[in-house]
Amino acid sequence: MHCPFCRSSDTKVIDSRLVSDGHQVRRRRECIGCQERFTTFEQAELVMPRIIKTTGSREPFDEDILRNGMSRALERRPVSVERIENSIHQIKSHLRATGEREILSTLLGNLVMDELKALDKVAYIRFASVYRDFEDVAEFGLEIAKLGQSND
Repeated sequence: MHCPFCRSSDTKVIDSRLVSDGHQVRRRRECIGCQERFTTFEQAELVMPRIIKTTGSREPFDEDILRNGMSRALERRPVSVERIENSIHQIKSHLRATGEREILSTLLGNLVMDELKALDKVAYIRFASVYRDFEDVAEFGLEIAKLGQSND
């Protein structure tokens, strides 16, 4: 690990601890050369399946696109960043657990909707309205009614 201050490659780990429910390691480091301290995060890099879009094109899974979509739906909603990150982790774990090299974008969309439904009902409706391309108010009403029935 190179020091971000002096670019020296001689650093030592001062402290390590698990974060993000054990999915990351936070390391506090000190540069031997300039004695500056800095923090690094380490996590396993696992191969994610490619996404088959509805157009038939294939794209690599992009966690930033997933995070941005969920964040837009959750904008100004009372959901912590930690809960959002845990949901993203759950979605990624589910995708890896399929064991497939490619998955349909509809599977990913449904996983996102399931997680949003558990996080915040308003965010779920926001996402569903875009994802399912609601055409009129009646479709909103039907989705809200379904949501109300699932709570009973």
